[in-house]
Amino acid sequence: MSDTHAAPPPAPSQAAPLRGGCLCGAVRYEISAPFLSAGYCHCTHCQRRTGTGSSASGRVPQDGFRLLCGAQELRAFQPPTGVPKLFCSTCGSALFSGDPLSDAEVAVRLGTLDGDPGIRPQYRQFVASAAAWEPLPEDGLARHPRGQA
Repeated sequence: MSDTHAAPPPAPSQAAPLRGGCLCGAVRYEISAPFLSAGYCHCTHCQRRTGTGSSASGRVPQDGFRLLCGAQELRAFQPPTGVPKLFCSTCGSALFSGDPLSDAEVAVRLGTLDGDPGIRPQYRQFVASAAAWEPLPEDGLARHPRGQA
C-alpha cells in the first residue's frame, strides 16, 4: 500500500530536469528550475478548455523552461479576458497559459508532466465559479473567490 501523503521528490534542477509534453508527443518541453507555485483554477475558461471542474497548473521561472520540440504545433486561444491558452494543434492537449517563450513565468499544466513536479497545489482560485456538479474538497488549501491574491 502506498503512502499518499509521502513528501514530494526533489524539485527539478539543471542536474535533474523534468520533462513533459502533449498526448501525441509532438510538443516536448523541459523544466530545470523548481516550481514557484502550484494551484487549481476553477474559472469557466479552465472548465471549458479542459472539460473538467478545474485545471492544475504550476509556475516556473522562464529561465527554468525550455521548449525541446513542437513549436510549430503550438496554437493559442486568446479568451476575451485573461491570458492566451496554448495547446497542441495535433492532439489538442492543453499545455500552457500565457507565452511560454517570453513571459517571466511559465504556467504549465501539471497533467502534461512525465513525472512528479516536486510541488503540491497550494491554493484554489476562482472558486466563486466552481462547477456546481463537483463540490470543492475540504483539503485545507487557500481559497480565492477570484484570482490568487
